[in-house]
Formats: sequence, structure tokens, C-alpha cells
Amino acid sequence: MPPLRTALLQSSGVLGDTAENLKALDEAAARAAQSGARLLVTSEMFLTGYALDLQDIPGLAEPADGPSAVAIGEIARRHGVAVLYGYPERVGTADEADEAGETGDAVFNAAQLIGPDGVRLANYRKTHLFGCFEQDAFTPGDTPVVQADLDGLRIGIMICYDVEFPENVRAHALAGTDLLLVPTAQMHPFQFVAEQLVPVRAFENQMYIAYVNRTGPEGEFEFVGLSCLASPDGVTRTRAGRGEELVFGQADPELLAASRETNPYLRDRRPGLYASLV
Repeated sequence: MPPLRTALLQSSGVLGDTAENLKALDEAAARAAQSGARLLVTSEMFLTGYALDLQDIPGLAEPADGPSAVAIGEIARRHGVAVLYGYPERVGTADEADEAGETGDAVFNAAQLIGPDGVRLANYRKTHLFGCFEQDAFTPGDTPVVQADLDGLRIGIMICYDVEFPENVRAHALAGTDLLLVPTAQMHPFQFVAEQLVPVRAFENQMYIAYVNRTGPEGEFEFVGLSCLASPDGVTRTRAGRGEELVFGQADPELLAASRETNPYLRDRRPGLYASLV
């Protein structure tokens, strides 16, 4: 099985302008395809921007199968590249809200994976909301492990702050995630998460992690970039700088298998000792 060439789009897009962000995504997908990538990962809330006014978020939010999902499905199909994008998700109808156990005005900080054939593969809602802004703007998701299969690898999804909880990533490891996609809005002064924590998470859980950040000032926030693809041997395989950038890395199934064979962390666990964690 060949490595999965993965493109990391480090960009903040245009705040509040979905149309412009879709255009930028289309251009990035074309560049990714030309470079042989099969997967393009964007930052948290890429579709609309992150630092939105609270009153604007419900109007910009869309259902998981909304018009932007349709447009991104066409982008993915046209370029033959799977796309993981961050966006504000609105529960589509009152009936859907009832089925989901949510109120009709619930908005989630979400990320959706669309396959290279344009088919929606998985949709994840951020489970750990960071700070007052997110807690005021969004409803927390309640499904910690969301996965899909792509080119022979088991893909997992979480968003930003979620990866800072070791239990979250370990749950993915135990569920067989090979490549964890983490769109993020990592801000100053927490750049150590990108520089140090993410590679450690990849090592201790024996998986690849694609951590894809926003960049530059936006509202009250200053995003630090430093997107990376970390591998299960703890090595950072690719690293972006602080500005707008499209970088590439490979999730290699052979390296993954070899690393899992030599690293005993998951085999040596003693779950009976960890009951106090829950």
C-alpha cells in the first residue's frame, strides 16, 4: 500500500466570506492534485473564518449536506483529492434537530471529510470547546471518535483543543486510527502545542497526526501557524512556518506498521489500573 500524500493548507482565508474561501480551497486542491496529493486538510472554521461576531455565526452556519458541502464535493471530485474542511454546522431542520437530540438553533464547530469522488465520508463536531468565545458560540459534540477509510488508511478527525486531551487521542488509537486529522485555530502563546505536544501524541499513540493551523491576526486572536504532520516515531515529517502556506507530507503504512511493531505502549497498557480516570 503506497503512502498517502497529504497536503496541509495553512491559511485563515477571508473572515466571513464563504465564497472567497471556497475559491481558495479550489485553488489549493488544484495545487495539491498537481503535487500528487490524495488528501487536503484545512484549518479550523476555514469555510467562514474563526473570529466571527457571535450574532453572525448562525447565519453563516450550514447543514453538513448544505450548499458548501455540495460545492466542496464538486471540488474534491474534479481534482481527485479528498478534502477535510472546518466549518460551523447548523442542524438542518426541526426534524433533524429532534433526531439529533438538539434544539433547532444548535450550531457546532465541525469538520467534514469528503472523499476524492465527492462523497461525504465523515462529519465531526468538536467535543471540547476552548474559552468563552467557543462556549458562547457553539454546542459541544458528544462523539469523541469519528472515522472513515481512505486509500487503505483509517482516518480519524478531531478539532484543535480536542487533541490536548490525552484520553481523546488514546480513544482513537484504541479504535485503530492510522492518521488523525486535526484542523486547528492555535493561537499565541500556545505554540508549544504544535511544536512539542502534537509529535508526542503521535508517538505515544502510534499514529500519524496532521495538525493544520490558521495564521496571522484575526479579531482578538493571533494565530501562530506551525502546521505539521507528525509520525508515529515522533518525527515531524513536515512543518509550515508562520505565514500562508501549502505543505506536503506522507502517511506511510510501512513506517506505521514497523513503528507499531517496535513500540510497546499500546500492548503494555493495563486498563484495569485506569478506572479512576473516568
